[in-house]
Amino acid sequence: MTYTTPRGPAREEQALLLAAGLADLAVHAVGSAFGTLRGLLRRSDTADLAQSARQELQARGRLALDRYANVPPAHLEVLARHKLAREKPDSGDV
Repeated sequence: MTYTTPRGPAREEQALLLAAGLADLAVHAVGSAFGTLRGLLRRSDTADLAQSARQELQARGRLALDRYANVPPAHLEVLARHKLAREKPDSGDV
């Protein structure tokens, strides 16, 4: 059984075609983003839209900080607190 290489474009040509395709996609995405931005700037409620976006970003930031900044108490600390709570006598028993 003999192995033959498939006919077709060389690797350099394939790489060039891929790069050109990616560049075209990037240009299209940037053009689309600019068109969307231009449309947003033409709106009459741009100030309200910006205020709403700012509030949403602040809320997202608050959630992110709450998620990563609050460290739960250490496991041994929790166990020690439970033990101390069980050792205290009830003040209601006379």
